[in-house]
Amino acid sequence: MTSRAIYVEIEISAPVEEVWRRTQDAAQHSRWDIRFSRITPAEPDASGVQSFSYARRVPFHTIEGVGVSIGERSRPDGSRTSALKFFTGDRISPIRAGRGYWRYVPSGDDRTRFITGYDYTPGWGRWADVVARPVLAWATAWSFDRLRIWIERGEEPEAWPLHSALWFWNRRRPRAARCRRSPEGGSRRGDHLSDAPATLSSLHSPETAR
Repeated sequence: MTSRAIYVEIEISAPVEEVWRRTQDAAQHSRWDIRFSRITPAEPDASGVQSFSYARRVPFHTIEGVGVSIGERSRPDGSRTSALKFFTGDRISPIRAGRGYWRYVPSGDDRTRFITGYDYTPGWGRWADVVARPVLAWATAWSFDRLRIWIERGEEPEAWPLHSALWFWNRRRPRAARCRRSPEGGSRRGDHLSDAPATLSSLHSPETAR
């Protein structure tokens, strides 16, 4: 991994339960998250670990990979977490193996801070990642704001296709700039996995199960 883990945070005017429901449904995930075209989960094992496969369609090709995740729905502070590890052997993919988490933090008045931190081994090499990593960070933040619009305003994610990012005249469009890109008082280049839930370390590497 690198010292440049990606961090994205957005505040959503909805309770934790609602944000959890929208984001933990694999069938709905690819509707709001442009990083994925399909996510197919398997049944969780006895310890609650869930394996899944994912795909991202690009011109003339579909990148496919696998992953494992585990969620915590009841934490003492009222927050919830979801940790995951993922892997693809596809040479077209800008990422190879990675790990990360989602954190759902109550923010008062039925609001939720929805946070992710993740890092990965570059698939195109270190120098190409200088370009690929900011693009992936932007895509994550843009997707988070599209999710917020869906939850808060009831506007279906499909109403905001990727090219709507260029609709500069429309102030209601999803915007990556509405997200925080580092924790309060922190830096974009910080160790954004230092706050990962302990469940992340308990997950096996998904490629070992192939």
